[in-house]
Amino acid sequence: MYPMSTVTHPPAGPTDFVPADIDATRWETLAPLYQALLDRALKCANCLEQLILDRSELDAAAAEARANLYIRMTCHTDDEAAKKGYLDFVENVSPKLKETGFELDRKIVESPHRDGLDTQRYEVLLRDLTAEVELYRPENVPLETEDTKLGQEFSEVAGAMTVEFEGKERTLPEMATYLEVTDRATREAAWRGVSERRYRDHETLSVIFDKMLDLRGRIARNADFDNYRDYAFKAMHRFDYGPAACADFHRGAEEVCVPVMRSLNRERQEALGVESLRPWDLGVDIKGRDPLRPFKDVDELVTKTSKIFHRLDPELGAMFDSLRDGESLDLATRKGKAPGGYQENRDRIRKPFIFMNAAGMQNDLETMIHEAGHAFHSILCRADPLLHYRHAPIEFCEVASMSMELICQPYLGEFYDDAEAARARRVHLEALARLIPWIATIDAFQHWLYTNPGHDRATRQATWLELNDRFGAAVDWTGLEQFRAVSWQRQLHLFEVPFYYIEYGIAQLGALQLWLQAREDQNRAMTNYRRAMTLGGARPLPELFAAAELEFDFGPPTMKRLMDAVAEELESLPL
Repeated sequence: MYPMSTVTHPPAGPTDFVPADIDATRWETLAPLYQALLDRALKCANCLEQLILDRSELDAAAAEARANLYIRMTCHTDDEAAKKGYLDFVENVSPKLKETGFELDRKIVESPHRDGLDTQRYEVLLRDLTAEVELYRPENVPLETEDTKLGQEFSEVAGAMTVEFEGKERTLPEMATYLEVTDRATREAAWRGVSERRYRDHETLSVIFDKMLDLRGRIARNADFDNYRDYAFKAMHRFDYGPAACADFHRGAEEVCVPVMRSLNRERQEALGVESLRPWDLGVDIKGRDPLRPFKDVDELVTKTSKIFHRLDPELGAMFDSLRDGESLDLATRKGKAPGGYQENRDRIRKPFIFMNAAGMQNDLETMIHEAGHAFHSILCRADPLLHYRHAPIEFCEVASMSMELICQPYLGEFYDDAEAARARRVHLEALARLIPWIATIDAFQHWLYTNPGHDRATRQATWLELNDRFGAAVDWTGLEQFRAVSWQRQLHLFEVPFYYIEYGIAQLGALQLWLQAREDQNRAMTNYRRAMTLGGARPLPELFAAAELEFDFGPPTMKRLMDAVAEELESLPL
C-alpha cells in the first residue's frame, strides 16, 4: 500500500499578474503577458516559484476562454458563430499556447533554481513538465491543430444525426428511450432506425478517422516513437502503469466479467422467452415492466438530485446547489446539441460546467450524478493556486464520478418507490458486468490500432469483430453484421480523445472499493473521498488512491474480489 498523502494549499486566489478583464480568446492580448514571463529574470528559487504561479493564472485564463468557446459550440453545433469562435481559437490561439508553453516548460525545467523548490510540492509538476519538454516538437503543433479540427468535424456529424420515428424527428439520445419499451417490435424498429442512421455516415466517419490515424502516427514519429501508443502513454503522463498492466486489465475483464455478463444474457433470454437475444433486447425490463422514468424534466432532475447529495453529505449538497446559478448546467437533449455528457472546468473563475443530453431515462440520472462527481472534484481542489494541480489524472477523476453513482444508490428513493429503487440499483450493478468488458474492447482496439500503422479498413474491421467475439455479449447479430462491423464509431473517445478509455476501468475498480467502504462506514468513505479529491493532481496516481484508502491494482485477482461483491449484492436484490 502506498503512503497516504495530505496537502496544505498555499494561499489561494489569483495573482495580480493577469488583468481581471483580459480577453483570453485573442492571442494579441495573451502574447505580451506570456512574453513577459519568458523574459523575466530568475535570481532565486522564490523568483522561479512566482513565475510558476503567474504562469498558472495566465494559463487558467486561456484555458477558461477555450472552455467557454467549447461549451458554446457543443451546446449549439448548428450555430455558425459558435463553430467559428471555437475553430478560430483552435487554429490561431492553441498553436501559440503550445509553442509558448514549451518555452516556459523548458525555462522552468532547466532553471538552475529548480533544486531550490519544495521537493514534495513540485515533484509532480516538474515530472510532468519534463515529459512535455522531451515530447515537444514544433512540427507537431499544426498536426495537433488539424487533429482537433477533425474531432470537431466528427462532433458536427454526430450532433446532426436524427431519426424520424413515430411521426417526429428525434435525437439519438431520445431514441434510446424506445429500447426500454416492452413491445419488441417497437424496440427493433428504434434500434434499426438508429443503426441505419449511423450507418449512413459510416463512410464519412471512416474518412475522418483515417486522417486522424495518419496525423497521430506522424506526431509519434516526429517525437522519435515507433508508434502512437507509446507516445500517448508518455503524453498522458502514464508514469505508474504501462501496456502490460492494460493487458492484465483485458485479461481480468475476459476471465472475470465476460462470464458474468454472458450468464446474465442467458438469464435475460430465458426470462424474455425469445429464441435468441438480439441487440434490441438488452435494455428492456425482463419482467415486462415499463421503463424506469425517474424524472419528467430537467428541473425535477436537478431538484431531486440535490436532495440525494444533501442526504449523502451536506457539504456535497451545497456544492451541487452552487451550480444552480443559470450558467453552470445545460442538461436537456435537443437538436443541434453535441452527443454525450461532460463536466468542463472554467479555470479562472474556478467553477465547473455540466453538459448532458437528458431525456428522462435512468441512464440520465446516472449521468447527472456522475458528472456532479467530477464537479465535486473540481470544487474540492480549486483552492490550489497551481492550475496543474487543479486537474487530476483521469484515472482518479473518474473515481470521483463513478463512486458517486454507487454511493448514492441508497438514496434513489428521491426518484422512485422502494421496488423501483431496487430495480435501478440492480440495473446499474448489472451494467458493470457489461461496462468493464466494453472498456477492455475499446482499449484493446486502440492498442491494436496504433501499433499496427498502415492497416487497411478491412483488417481494422476484422480486428474489431475479433475483439467483439472475445469480450462481447451473448447476442445474435444475424442479418445485422454491417452495423456490428462499424459499431466502434459510436465511441466518441476514439475520435476526440485517443487512448482515453481504460481510465474508466481503472477508476471503476477504485469506485467499487469506495462503495465497499461506504457499505461498512459511510462517514469514513466520505471523509476519504473529500481528503483524496482535495489533493487534485498534486501527488502521483498511486498516492491519490492511497489517500482514499484504495488499492491501485487492476489485475484479475482485484477484479474478481470486487465483482464477487457485486454478485453478492445482486443476489440480495429482486429481479
